Amino acid sequence: CEACLNMCMSGSATSCEECLLIHPSCAWCAQEDFGRGRGLTSRCDFIQNLQRRGCGAQFIEYPTSSISVLKNMPLSSTGSGLAQFDVVQIMPQKISLSLRPGEQTSFGLQVRQVEDYPVDLYYLMDLSLSMKDDLDTIRNLGTKLAHEMGKLTSNFRLGFGSFVDKNMSPFSYTAPKYQENPCSGYKLFPNCVPTFGFRHILPLTDKVDRFNEEVQKQMVSRNRDAPEGGFDAILQAAVCKTEIGWRKEAYHLLVFATDDVPHLALDGRLGGLVEPHDGQCHLNDRNEYSASTEMDYPSLALLGEKLAENNIFLIFAVTKRLYVIYKNFTALIPGTTVEILDQDSKNVIQLIIAAYNNIRSKVELSVWDHPEDISLSFTATCQDGKPLPGLRKCADLKIGDTVSFNVTVEARGCPPRGTDQSFTIKPVGFKDRLEVAVDYQCDCGCSQTAQTNSSICSSIGTYKCGTCHCEPGYLGARCECQEGEASSMYQSACREAEGKQICSGRGECSCNQCRCFESDFGKIYGSFCECDDFSCPRHKGILCSGHGECHCGECKCHAGYVGDNCNCSTETSSCISDDGKMCSGRGNCVCGRCQCTEPGAFGDTCEKCPTCPDACGTKRECIECRLFDSGRLADNQTCQRLCKDEIITVENLKTDDPGAVLCLYKTDNDCVMKFTYSEHASGQSILTALKEPECGGGPEAMTVLLAVVGSILLVGVVLLAVWKLVITIHDRREFARFQSARSRARYEMASNPLYKQPVSTHFVETDFNMYGKSYNGGWTVD
Repeated sequence: CEACLNMCMSGSATSCEECLLIHPSCAWCAQEDFGRGRGLTSRCDFIQNLQRRGCGAQFIEYPTSSISVLKNMPLSSTGSGLAQFDVVQIMPQKISLSLRPGEQTSFGLQVRQVEDYPVDLYYLMDLSLSMKDDLDTIRNLGTKLAHEMGKLTSNFRLGFGSFVDKNMSPFSYTAPKYQENPCSGYKLFPNCVPTFGFRHILPLTDKVDRFNEEVQKQMVSRNRDAPEGGFDAILQAAVCKTEIGWRKEAYHLLVFATDDVPHLALDGRLGGLVEPHDGQCHLNDRNEYSASTEMDYPSLALLGEKLAENNIFLIFAVTKRLYVIYKNFTALIPGTTVEILDQDSKNVIQLIIAAYNNIRSKVELSVWDHPEDISLSFTATCQDGKPLPGLRKCADLKIGDTVSFNVTVEARGCPPRGTDQSFTIKPVGFKDRLEVAVDYQCDCGCSQTAQTNSSICSSIGTYKCGTCHCEPGYLGARCECQEGEASSMYQSACREAEGKQICSGRGECSCNQCRCFESDFGKIYGSFCECDDFSCPRHKGILCSGHGECHCGECKCHAGYVGDNCNCSTETSSCISDDGKMCSGRGNCVCGRCQCTEPGAFGDTCEKCPTCPDACGTKRECIECRLFDSGRLADNQTCQRLCKDEIITVENLKTDDPGAVLCLYKTDNDCVMKFTYSEHASGQSILTALKEPECGGGPEAMTVLLAVVGSILLVGVVLLAVWKLVITIHDRREFARFQSARSRARYEMASNPLYKQPVSTHFVETDFNMYGKSYNGGWTVD
């Protein structure tokens, strides 16, 4: 509605250019007679409102953003052959943007890692005394590594360099007796070469036998403190492009092998080195770092800048105890990975192959020369075809896969006239890039026909875009008033509504218009001085969190930020876990940070959760691929990337730790594998596993047969015994019952008076003589 305030009409725009800066929806009417008979009518409004109020379409200034593609060569499919210098891995290659401030516009780009792309690998090795056994291991590394890399690329070159530390106190032994032999007096290894900072030994070459020869000539040295001067060496290897031999049309891999932590910037002050590193190449005629004792160690920021500038992938090959430290470095240096190196470097070839495959399995975009007044936001579309807002990286890719990115651009303001802006988007480690030229839609076409001292402006002002810009001391739509004139007629037009203060109490009414007061806090503006650019929500004391513009009490957030105070980032790349899931599938990404919703989950991406139902299943895959080279992750190159937890193998697993979760699973051969999962105070996950699964010995067939037969016989005997016992008890009960009945029958017959025994007894007396003897007796006759 016309009576309602909107961002265009409530603004402080007094010219076409100011109107266009308020909001990309605002338009300006340059028609001379616009608004006559309507009182005060803003020429800055939404385009449909201007047309409804009678402004002709030819008088409306409403520029829009546009995109022009200047170079768009198709993507290549292979990196080998005679045309390798014309290999294209990003499309388009050059575009031009015409941006109106505040308006978002988008363009797309595609990236493909071509097959059989040339590879340059420079092996940078710590030759301090503790690496002696590692040096012995890699003496034939060149041949073996070239054979393995030959499976991945037909164009491979290998180089070699070494480092120790700055040859000055307190980093090295400086007494005269140690100058030629720092190991003097050291019983375990009494002879070694003098300490040096960095020594470039072998330029990149396809003659791998040269690598073996040079490595076999090397001897270790010795420094005093534990940290090494490796960052000095990394920077020299990155910036000395001619000496090292980096090719423009190749992947650049820099393998950094060490068993200790590096010195960082400001450590050099311990030795009196106050001059910061200049980031330049300082190799002398002996190919040694000549500024080692003149400048401080490089900072992480400088290191990352030079590696990215020269398209170098840095691979930290470090021992297990240093993994967490160097893992933190990778978060600060783009294009860097870290791999665990065995104590004697036996796994160095597998490590390099795994790191190379890891690098080739992902694409990440970086922005160079990003103008401060331009906001960029990215949306990645990876192999699954799903848009991922806020993400500029795709992982788990195969060589030859094509991924797409959508880039949204917004200009927050206008640079000084005549300023040319540009920036570059390039995948990390690629030579290919997208160059973006930018110009701004900040001027109105009607300004080209401005009339000075125009009669329309009472000859005391400039007529431009339908309005008069009066000379100092004059006011009014036609410069008809002088400053200081006031009347009740004029003042009634300076109230926003009846009963409200004149000019909202923040200005004075002069010639029918409000002139807003100046404020130390910012700008007061509006037709009735009702708006300002400082009364908006703050975050940590910063207006609109520094990510938006305050407009009439409301924050207008820049691209990539939302919220009342613009403190909430829509970027989600920080919420993507190593497995590619948002917050590991255990939480939500809110304002660029994971809010874990799964009970017990924690960590930057909710990746740690010993009590989660899927914790054992997730860690099981790492146990299988790391210890036994089996399972789902063993078939691709993601094991080394996803499974960075420390794994400790033991003979007997202790389960009495209250902070550890016991996990068990059944293997393919019906054995049981046990391990515990816990979180260390340092933030690293610890897996303690049995060296081998527990398997019971299988019984012999005869033993099983005898056991079965014996069991059957035993059961039969037991059943017979039970049956006999039951029968015996039953018979005894029946016999006792019979005896009892018989006794009752005898008693009844003995007491019957009519019953007479069928047998009678008679006694007969006799007296006779036999064989001369006399007998006297008797017989009983029945």
